[in-house]
Amino acid sequence: MTKYLEATGKTEQAAIESALAQLGLDRDDVSVEILDRAKSGFLGIGATPARVRVTYEAPDEPTPEPVPETPAEPAPEKVVYEAPAAPQPERKPERKAPKEKRPAPKPVLEPEPTQPVDDDASQAITAFLTGLFQHMEVECTVTVELSQRGAYEVRLEGEDLGRIIGRRGETLDAIQQLTGYAVNRDRRERVRVHLDAEGYRARREEALANMARRQAEKAIRYQKSVTLEPMNAYERHVIHTALQGYPHITTHSVGTEPNRRTVICYEEEEFPQGEEE
Repeated sequence: MTKYLEATGKTEQAAIESALAQLGLDRDDVSVEILDRAKSGFLGIGATPARVRVTYEAPDEPTPEPVPETPAEPAPEKVVYEAPAAPQPERKPERKAPKEKRPAPKPVLEPEPTQPVDDDASQAITAFLTGLFQHMEVECTVTVELSQRGAYEVRLEGEDLGRIIGRRGETLDAIQQLTGYAVNRDRRERVRVHLDAEGYRARREEALANMARRQAEKAIRYQKSVTLEPMNAYERHVIHTALQGYPHITTHSVGTEPNRRTVICYEEEEFPQGEEE
């Protein structure tokens, strides 16, 4: 059974967190629609809170069992002769159509083979990150390798690296962008830099892929589109890849950064789909 809850908060995120707290659900278990955005007003005058509607699935309420009636006194039994019924032709059991098989879960993005590298770009990456982490008072080891596609894969290892990962990898993404800016500042050819810490990227990809499959099943069950929360280009790419070839499902993205969202669409007929990102 589909239900929804409306909640308010000082910001859109605060309103969403308020709704999740009331429901006791995680963000991936609900769909969010922003009804009113927060307004700060002028000098605090005329400020209005954000209002959101959270849609979620709730188990069907059980139907109350009927109260048994007190049996009446049995009437006197009458003996009636009935002719034997004509034999019925034997019916063959109906064959059920085979259930459509869903694609088995598979790795979303296969890790690329890498090799050690020691050039000016890798040295610049290591120097920048080492200095940054010293200012952040974070102890970790920086390892730089080169992938077959020419991207510099940076692996960060250490203890308690949650500070440089952040909520849903937001801090890690920001550090990756800063590293790219610093390394490419005086270069003619752009250097691509990918950061990972404690295998976070692989775990996040698997979580996104599982969430995408759950939402695809919901789209098929209710035969309607499902719009996901805003994601960056990398996470939208993971969603598109996870649902490629999924029966009766296509995906596309709508909106502008940083509020661009992936839409999972139900289609009666299957159409070939390409990746948009």
